[in-house]
Amino acid sequence: MITENASGAVVYQIKDGQPQYLLLKSATSDFWGFPKGHVEGAETDLETAHREIQEETQLDVTVDPEFHVVLDYDMQNGHHKHVVLYTAKVANDVTITRQKVEISDFGWFPYSEARATLSYANLQGALDQAHAYLTAGAL
Repeated sequence: MITENASGAVVYQIKDGQPQYLLLKSATSDFWGFPKGHVEGAETDLETAHREIQEETQLDVTVDPEFHVVLDYDMQNGHHKHVVLYTAKVANDVTITRQKVEISDFGWFPYSEARATLSYANLQGALDQAHAYLTAGAL
């Protein structure tokens, strides 16, 4: 079985004392998720997360290595996917320039709306863990 390794982050900003989460919609499906992508060459997961966020949104972020969640699942093509998600905070006044070939839409969502918008339960679980981490004092 082929394993595809990917990395990204739950990107957030603080508005009115609460985190707002960045979600991206795929240009090729109705999938809503976090900025992430395939590990290239000898990149670390942290390097991949930073690069993918920059490529997909033009945001230059600092990825928090203190938190991560790992998602492992089998895909319809028979491959196994291993995804590492971190958290990354950005300022409220950032401008997002989406990578149009991969991203058709994006938005900032409060926790409950972000959770309802995410396309898969494993991403909802990752958001739950990130939100718990952030609201427990990492903000």
